[in-house]
Amino acid sequence: MQTSDEVAVMKTSEGEMAFQFWTDAAPATIENFKKLAKSGFYDGTSFHRIVNGFMIQGGDPLTKDPAKEDLFGTGDPGYKVKAEFNDHKHERGVLSMARSSDPNSAGSQFFICLAAVRHLDNQYTTFGKMIKGEDVLEKIARTPVVMSGSGEKSKPTKRVTIESLKIVPASEAK
Repeated sequence: MQTSDEVAVMKTSEGEMAFQFWTDAAPATIENFKKLAKSGFYDGTSFHRIVNGFMIQGGDPLTKDPAKEDLFGTGDPGYKVKAEFNDHKHERGVLSMARSSDPNSAGSQFFICLAAVRHLDNQYTTFGKMIKGEDVLEKIARTPVVMSGSGEKSKPTKRVTIESLKIVPASEAK
């Protein structure tokens, strides 16, 4: 497993998490994620889908505006990224790209696994893993949720925001 010399540091309303990238797994996905992070794309977005025991999902630019709540989960950067399925498993703390039923429909939305989710292996693009912030991930996972418009009990009852998502040298995240 090759890891990047850069990491993602995500400051959320619940605390800070950091993620290393698997450079052997999904180079185009990682470059896209870094590009969006460096441009401030993720700053002010929220985790719009939380399923305890499964995952938390964020990265939708529409979540910056609470008035667009009915559209949460449909936003993207205006383009799609080709799937890069790989051998890294979906386990707790793994960073993976969210998408529609089309494997090549990912753009900016991502999810962080809260448990091993084997049925997603080789179906979604994994590209990194948490190296710091387990307590923050758990705090977000325990956010109370209600039924969403799609009938899934996953809509947070309070906003959990990504205040900033920075790409920094790995030495700064230890």
